[in-house]
Amino acid sequence: MSRTEARSEGAGPFTTRLTWRLMDGRTAVWESRRARKRGLLSVREPGETARSRRADTVSIGRLRRLNTVAATAFTVGGALFALGAGVAQYGKHGSSGAWIYFVGGLFFNTGGYASLLQAVNAPRQDSTSGVLAGRRWRWWSYEPGRIDWLSTFVLFVGTLVFGVNLLDSLLQGLSVQQVNRLVWAPDLVGCALFLVSGHLALVEVCHGRPRVLAHEVGWWIVAINQLGSVLFLVSALAAFTRPETGSLVNIDIANWGTLVGALCFSAGGVIQFFERP
Repeated sequence: MSRTEARSEGAGPFTTRLTWRLMDGRTAVWESRRARKRGLLSVREPGETARSRRADTVSIGRLRRLNTVAATAFTVGGALFALGAGVAQYGKHGSSGAWIYFVGGLFFNTGGYASLLQAVNAPRQDSTSGVLAGRRWRWWSYEPGRIDWLSTFVLFVGTLVFGVNLLDSLLQGLSVQQVNRLVWAPDLVGCALFLVSGHLALVEVCHGRPRVLAHEVGWWIVAINQLGSVLFLVSALAAFTRPETGSLVNIDIANWGTLVGALCFSAGGVIQFFERP
């Protein structure tokens, strides 16, 4: 059988939703996030409502396990970041807060890579039969033309840059210039990458220009995480150390921005448990 593409939706070069008609008259609808997160594709018989078709059992099992790992990692990582910010704001020992941040960063690394693996190993649509076809397991791929891959890749790189920031924050005896270069600069770059990743995720779930989709659990996850990214950026800007005084621009905004932003990521991780096959 062959197909006739009816409509392609997305933004720029990215396709996030594809609708086509099969030779037997059925209509199939593939959505990037739905296929990647839930392993589902919609098929509608003529004159009937659309029915969801699941991918093969192996693909479903992979997506479920990767979703559990990512959701757990972001939930725990966000909670540890919030705890680290609380210790930094109210605690007496600054070094303990830095170690809490560092451990939380390792969870963020894990969540970012698990999210990328979901995109790499997501089942792909079979354009002739209207089903999602599984693929062999891969630990890596290079597919910048896919918005789900690009979004999760940028997110993962952002977590690695945060790792540089957190590792450097454990160093002792740094000058103000070294703190800004080794700790603050990677923090700011990581925040920017999180914002770019979040915007791509919003475009993916909204199939174009970002808008409110209150009935979509995926939208809530992306929106809450993007709010967390904005707060992380505000925190990073406030954490710049003034060379002339050696003090932060605003330590309260830096700590509270991190704390509330981290809680957003933790909440997004909890909701992610419900966006599974």
